[in-house]
Amino acid sequence: MRTLKTSLPLLNAMVVFEAAARHGGLTAAAHELNIAQSAVSRHVANLERSLSIALFARKGNRVTLTEAGAFLADAIREGLGAISQAVDRLSARDADTFVIGCSHDFAQAWLMPRFGLVTAEIAGGRVLLQTSSDYRDFDQPQVALSIRFGTPEQWPHLQAEKLLDGEWFPVCAPDFLARYPALASADPKAFANVPLLHQATQPGAIDSWESWIGSERLLPGPRFSSYMSMMHETIAGRGAALAWGGFADEHLRRGQIVRLAATARRHEGGFYILTRRNAGPVVRTVARALLDSVRA
Repeated sequence: MRTLKTSLPLLNAMVVFEAAARHGGLTAAAHELNIAQSAVSRHVANLERSLSIALFARKGNRVTLTEAGAFLADAIREGLGAISQAVDRLSARDADTFVIGCSHDFAQAWLMPRFGLVTAEIAGGRVLLQTSSDYRDFDQPQVALSIRFGTPEQWPHLQAEKLLDGEWFPVCAPDFLARYPALASADPKAFANVPLLHQATQPGAIDSWESWIGSERLLPGPRFSSYMSMMHETIAGRGAALAWGGFADEHLRRGQIVRLAATARRHEGGFYILTRRNAGPVVRTVARALLDSVRA
């Protein structure tokens, strides 16, 4: 009697072959699978021998898929994709907690005022907010959804939807503006003569006070690695700061700070919601709720 084991020989070899077919070469497949190139070549050769079919046409050090190889690669990819989706759905069904990841500053400035949108969609409100400054922590399989700053090209394995543009503008507390009324003019030069609060950025960064004012020298004032720490000082009236769009919404709404320029400057990156491409309906619903909150 034919079984899956006898009718589908060399399952490990087929996984290796699919990677080689997808990358169009053995070296890239070896890097992805973290094995030696010779091991990739051996798996492919064993699979060809088992099937009595040439899967790659070889010319020197180059390989190209044969028609049979392309047909098999598509079939393997479709089969593995179905298995992956089934595993993800089972894991999502059995998971006790919905894990959402973002930076600490983003959580405090933007997500927490909207956290009810997340918990409302999760049975029992079982949500874990995981914060980290290292986005690689959010690549773990238990993280259902993450919010990161950058460009979609940085996460080719994930589905990226823009949440916020990476734009910033000057703000200060109302009593600070009363002490320095020239800031109401929005003239960048007006900020050169007032106390400034800085985020710790690289020299020449486009989201720095030096860039906003057009200064080639390092401007005085305390620097903060934490955006929220800088904003606490801003609200306390101890200086003007450059606030990120979206981050400042809650403080502006409460009247704790005022915006000092109608225009904003924009970073090439933005804030994106990232999910797996085969994310389930609950993940998609949470992502849509957060995206709709921006449009609203």
